[in-house]
Amino acid sequence: MLKLTLEYIPTKADVSFLMIKQTEVNTHPEYLYFFYTHVYSSIFVLLSGFISVFVKPNRYFKNLHRFFGKIYVILLLLLAAPSGIYMGFYANGGFLAKISFLILGIFWWLTTYKAYLEIKKKNFENHKKWMYRSFALAVSAITLRVWKVVLVYFFHPNPMDVYEIIAWLGWVPNIILTEILIRKKII
Repeated sequence: MLKLTLEYIPTKADVSFLMIKQTEVNTHPEYLYFFYTHVYSSIFVLLSGFISVFVKPNRYFKNLHRFFGKIYVILLLLLAAPSGIYMGFYANGGFLAKISFLILGIFWWLTTYKAYLEIKKKNFENHKKWMYRSFALAVSAITLRVWKVVLVYFFHPNPMDVYEIIAWLGWVPNIILTEILIRKKII
């Protein structure tokens, strides 16, 4: 993901993924701002999310967990999710892909906000569950790309059909698996 993010430094409108988004770039001047906000904030959301999820808040790492948790929540609620929701309106793959990305962005924001509310109430167990849900949605950026490689390698579908499929495969299996793990008390 870092490698993908670095492709967009310095900011240009004609590189990588943006090559197929030229209609949006040319007709909606704000699109690039939302795109770059999403790309640049999401890499830090993923990094801080990995650290927050895998560094348990015990007496040794409590402050580290809290620090990266705050970065995750602030960047996600204020930048990454809202810009992702905006981009969902312009997603490739047609109506179904747009609906998927909009639902993903809204759920991502809501699960994170719920986790934030739970930690403010010092309900650590519910906070943990909501953060797992939020992070499952955050890593959809990774699983989406894995599914894209798998689908293209094995099935060679039309490029826009790929977006319609991976829009759902990127996050739905993640959240289902997370719910199963939470309910079975594995995580």
